[in-house]
Parts: sequence; C-alpha cells; structure tokens
Amino acid sequence: MTEQAITATVLKERSRLGNFIRRRVADPTDADDILQDVFHEFVQAYRLPEPIEQVTAWLYRVARNRIIDRFRKKREVALADLTGSDDDEEYHLDLLLPSPDGGPEEAYARAMLLEELQAALEDLPAAQREVFVAHELDGVSFKEMAEASGTPINTLLARKRYAVQYLRARLQYLYEPE
Repeated sequence: MTEQAITATVLKERSRLGNFIRRRVADPTDADDILQDVFHEFVQAYRLPEPIEQVTAWLYRVARNRIIDRFRKKREVALADLTGSDDDEEYHLDLLLPSPDGGPEEAYARAMLLEELQAALEDLPAAQREVFVAHELDGVSFKEMAEASGTPINTLLARKRYAVQYLRARLQYLYEPE
C-alpha cells in the first residue's frame, strides 16, 4: 500500500472511527489518544509484509482493543487483590466489574468483561459452574443450595472455591496493567 492509499484510508475512516471511540470513551482527550494510537498502529502494520485484508474491520478491532487497554490501565488493580486471599469464603463479582452507571467507557468494558466471563464459565465443570452461578449471579446462599440439593455446604464451598480459582487464572490477563 502506498502512502497515498494510507492517507486516503485515514481520511475516509477518521470521522466514523472517531465517533465509534467517543461513544465508548467519556474523556475526549482519551478518545483522541486512542484514535491516534489506532492510526499509528495502522501505519506500522502496513510496513509489515502481510497486507491487511479488511482494513475497516481491522481498524475497529484495534480500536476496541485500545479502549479495553485504556480501561485496564485506569483500573490497575489485580484480580486477586479484589477477591481477597485464598482463605476467604466469600467473593463478590460486582467488585470486579465496572459500574453499569459509570458512563459509556465503563459500560463497554463491563460488556466485554461479561463476555469473557461467560466464555470462562462455560469451560467450568457443571457442578462448579452451577454453584458459582447460583451464589454469585443468582444470590442463592450456600445453606439454601445445600437444602435444595442435599449436598453438604462444605462441598458447595469447595466447588465455588475451585471455580473462583479457575476463573482467576483464566481472566487474570484482563486485570493486569500493561
């Protein structure tokens, strides 16, 4: 791709891509920084031997990734710090997710994190997933689960503990600052 083609692409996509980013990032300065990062990466990518086949899709994918990266950098809190030590019996998922009332940037990050969580939950063994979902998402107490299923509370606690340990490991990359 020539410099003229790169310039034409930037001019063509700048407005739409900028609007896409601004709808998801509350701070206009951050949105502009992300837009510049995306186009910088675009220019760098065209210096590589492999061409970008679908330029518009590639630009939006990079923009989404930069928005998530920006949100991660602002959080700079490790997953393990939020969930407490391994000896804790209680974990609170809401502490790990951005507020749904925190503006478009946090709403977008929350949606992305929930998608990742859903994928990770699907990989859990059924018994662990059921306990985690019942306790964390549905608010069912361990006592209620034990009475309904006939499973001892300690077994339910262990299942949740294994689920949380797996989810921590699987999702840790989302909370590590770059």
